[in-house]
Amino acid sequence: MKERTLGTLQWGIILLTIATAIIHFSLLFPDVLFILNGLGYLGLLAALYLPLAFLANYRSWARWALLGYTALTVILWVIMGARTPLGYIDKAIEIVLIILLWLESRQANR
Repeated sequence: MKERTLGTLQWGIILLTIATAIIHFSLLFPDVLFILNGLGYLGLLAALYLPLAFLANYRSWARWALLGYTALTVILWVIMGARTPLGYIDKAIEIVLIILLWLESRQANR
C-alpha cells in the first residue's frame, strides 16, 4: 500500500479539527454533550488520516462524515447555541474546516 503524504490542505484540516475539538472540550466542562462532540471530531479525524490499512477504503466516507458532522454542529449552534465570542470563533473555524474538507474531496476525486 502506498504511504500517504500530508500536504498543506490536510494539515489545515488537522489543525482546525483539533482546535474545534479543544474548544468543545472546554465548553461547560464537564458537560457530556460537548465532550462527546469533541471526541466525535477527533474520532472522525483519526479515521480520515491515521495510517491504518483497514481504514484506507473508508477515507472518502470519513471525510464526508466529518464534513457533515461539522455542518450539523454549525446548524445546531445557529438553532440553539450561545452567541458568545468563542462561539463565533468556533463557527468560523468550522466553516473554514467544511471548505477545506470539500476542497480535499475534489482533490481526491481527480
